[in-house]
Amino acid sequence: MIRLGVIDFDTSHVVEFTRRLNRVGIADDQGVDGARVVVACPGSSALAPERIPGYKAEMVAMGVPLVERPEDMIGQIDGVLICSLEGAAHLQRARPFLEAGLPCFIDKPFTCSVADACELVALSQRYSAPIFSSSAMRYAPEVVAYVAQRPDGDILGAVSYGPAQLAVAHARDGVRGVSTPRWRNPGWFHYGIHPAELLYTLMGPGCRQLTCSHEIGADVVTAHWHNGRVATVRGLRSGDNLNYGFLVFAERATRHVPVSTGYAYRELLKQIVTFFQTKIAPVPPSETVELMAFLEAALSSQTNGGTPAVV
Repeated sequence: MIRLGVIDFDTSHVVEFTRRLNRVGIADDQGVDGARVVVACPGSSALAPERIPGYKAEMVAMGVPLVERPEDMIGQIDGVLICSLEGAAHLQRARPFLEAGLPCFIDKPFTCSVADACELVALSQRYSAPIFSSSAMRYAPEVVAYVAQRPDGDILGAVSYGPAQLAVAHARDGVRGVSTPRWRNPGWFHYGIHPAELLYTLMGPGCRQLTCSHEIGADVVTAHWHNGRVATVRGLRSGDNLNYGFLVFAERATRHVPVSTGYAYRELLKQIVTFFQTKIAPVPPSETVELMAFLEAALSSQTNGGTPAVV
């Protein structure tokens, strides 16, 4: 049985992952075998600190021992789930575990910059400590089935879509005592990572350039791959139909596939357990770094009025 630690209680993932791995308060068909959360650290949050007390209470109710510092888990675990809501926190959080040679699953978004992503990969290689990061949408059953079966032949292009709420943390000005918004997980890095990773699951790596259009109710990225394929991802923020799905333009047919979130956590956790068992990331770190470059380029294009940005 793989012993896992969990860090940072500012996302529901800490509870949802623990329920499934420890089989506590979850339906039998949602449980995942092979690993167990044996210790956790509530940590801190610049993005959603108000969530920590509630999730802390739920973790205690599930019988998970808590420690004050993340490093206190070293020696008690075989691997760690870094669940910090803010991608910019992940490099700092992962560093002591990578230096200790422990494999790390790093929740989405992997980082909020290509620079941090490259440094994480370098640390992983330096200390022979594997890393893995993915949105759960990559492993939703409908997505896995389509990619595995390719019923319509090779994918020539695709459109993915899903919710893309924006994140903003309010920080109090120490001089004026005023609460002011400060962007964290900017643009696509917050929730848009899900439909963006869905697109990469279909298209694979190799994007070279993109443009991003931004409106209050939606963001739209049109991206060009090196082999001439073109794909689009639409982040949704308006209307009542904020669901996931994709449209594939393939050799023999065009197919629309709605995607459910019902078993996405379970399927992601199966991949996570296999990762800790084999020490091999199901998604190569190079592809994850490219996905961060895609999101960074989308933010650059959006900031510059939709001008093309190189990935």
